[in-house]
Amino acid sequence: MKGLKKIITVIGFCITMIACGVSVPDSYTEKDELPNIYPDYADVTIPVNIAPLSFQIEEQVEDAVVRFSSGGDEILCDGVKAQPDIDEWRELVAKAKGNDITVEVYTKNDGQWTRFKPFAFHVSPDSIDSYISYRLISPSYVTYEDLTLNQRCLEDYNEQVMVDNMLCSTEESGQCVNCHNYQQYNPGRMQFHARQNHGGTIIVYDGEVKKVNMKNDSVISAGVYPTWHPTLPLIVYSTNNTSQSFHTHNLNKIEVTDAASDLILYDVEKNTVASVANAPDEFECFPYWTPDGRMLYYVSAHFEYRDTATSNATELYMRAQEVKYNIYRKSFDPTTRHFGPRETVFQADSLRASFIGLPDSVDTDTIGLSATFPRISPDGRFLLFTLGRYGVFHIWHHEADLYLMDLTDGSVRAMDEINSPDTESYHSWSSNGRWVIFSSRRTDGNFTRLYIAHIDKDGRGTKPFELPQADPSYHHELMRSYNIPEFMRGPVTITPQQFADVLMSNDKVKPADYVGNASD
Repeated sequence: MKGLKKIITVIGFCITMIACGVSVPDSYTEKDELPNIYPDYADVTIPVNIAPLSFQIEEQVEDAVVRFSSGGDEILCDGVKAQPDIDEWRELVAKAKGNDITVEVYTKNDGQWTRFKPFAFHVSPDSIDSYISYRLISPSYVTYEDLTLNQRCLEDYNEQVMVDNMLCSTEESGQCVNCHNYQQYNPGRMQFHARQNHGGTIIVYDGEVKKVNMKNDSVISAGVYPTWHPTLPLIVYSTNNTSQSFHTHNLNKIEVTDAASDLILYDVEKNTVASVANAPDEFECFPYWTPDGRMLYYVSAHFEYRDTATSNATELYMRAQEVKYNIYRKSFDPTTRHFGPRETVFQADSLRASFIGLPDSVDTDTIGLSATFPRISPDGRFLLFTLGRYGVFHIWHHEADLYLMDLTDGSVRAMDEINSPDTESYHSWSSNGRWVIFSSRRTDGNFTRLYIAHIDKDGRGTKPFELPQADPSYHHELMRSYNIPEFMRGPVTITPQQFADVLMSNDKVKPADYVGNASD
């Protein structure tokens, strides 16, 4: 029975830690409840090569001991923060591969020890890519200049700044960097975009670092949201006329909208731009290639301006909840480098609010949903996307959740095993397709943190675990959000100063040549 306590005496065998002589208590009260720990790592599935899952006990105690054990091996940690030695952790996880690590938490209060209900780390034999990268940014209502693109080794806690936005900012002129992306997880082929001061797109291609300018009279803007072709030197971008507004009475504090957006194809070697999708009254955005490079997925919303007395940005703000994005795709011929006609993949704008668990209403603005950020699994079978009530920038939508489409039969379901009552967005697949990483506001509703979940061959996920940190209180104290997490096979070796030097070296970069339409 839950909460039942009994006094037992345990005379047990334990391996004494040489470093500090920690041992489990030999007399304690058993409690049939899980301990209150942060992060919540109880019964999560982890990669065999992940860094130690350090956690802390979230209540006042006089003392604590935590035991991690598998077979005849164990690690003992003393105190409210369980922080396993990384070498001992690697040895234990390697031995537990395909099995479990049992975690026991003992706490002491008023001289009496309590043993909580044990839980497990399920050690998957599936490894995870060794590196991820992401943007760290303060909330948009505070500042946007003081931000970085960082990379982190998942096998330990090593984090490095890749791009430092402040290196190109001055008191008079600011800069913003965003949307880093890689070709097939290769850190030697990457890109990111800088806006405003010394703006341009930085492309790294097999040792060469260059700044390019895709803006010309035939496109809305320079490249914004990118996707590399898996094998060819081609990148599809959205080009966007973006604005940001702030709410005073809405749970979703910020709204990011596009007054216009199209898709373009950029040739890295030829420095040319071609149109991919630029239909009137359509907002095309968030492109993503299939693994074979023969299909391009993206989202688009149909929107017709009707108020000639106000600016497009103002009208769009007033009608923001009418903007609903669907998922489409275009075929691609690698030989001719030509795209086929648009095909509908998921018609979100015809769904009712009950599809995402919200009550239907007679009010028409609750009819129709919005899908964004389509990402295809490396085996080409699954489409993972975010679904919300409206709009394209769901990182600020508290109702947004992850959904999965099986492309073999078209079935769609909510990823309930991964989702939380708060925001889920910005997701990426590992190179082997067995893991996804995504941002979530489940911790406090304000800051996005990164979570990782295992995905089996049938598309079923496991309980997500928060990105491990050496000090488990790190995310309690970090006043920045993560976004756009991307897996990498290794680290980017170019330094922040080298990136800044290229950005500042030439502000008169020749615009890419426009070569016409690449679509039917």
